Amino acid sequence: MEEETKEEVATGSDEQAAEVSASEERPAQKTQAAGVDAQAGDATGAEAAKRGRRAEKVGIVSSDKMEKTVVVRVDRLIKHPKYRRYVRRTSKFMAHNEGGATVGDKVRIIETRPLSARKRWRVVEIIQKAEK
Repeated sequence: MEEETKEEVATGSDEQAAEVSASEERPAQKTQAAGVDAQAGDATGAEAAKRGRRAEKVGIVSSDKMEKTVVVRVDRLIKHPKYRRYVRRTSKFMAHNEGGATVGDKVRIIETRPLSARKRWRVVEIIQKAEK
């Protein structure tokens, strides 16, 4: 009787060890199988959760002279350390543009993988079209 229970315990622990080793192998396979969608920088839910939250910025398109790239100007207000006044600081980002944003449009850009030497952002949506 004792031998049977020992065998059952040993068999149960072997099965648990096999399940643990199989579950450890699965995430590695999932990360390879669940890849990036056709759009640059889009990922499925599991990939996006593992990677973390991407930075988003809202700015105005200042140049659209390139074929699939726009230059987005992002303004922010910072408090001057000495004078305690708010000062406007401007940053320019090169963003991949599939949606057809033009100069003056207010757009939302999102951080993505490097697409070229200077392009690491992608236009997600056009918030407001420019008045003509």
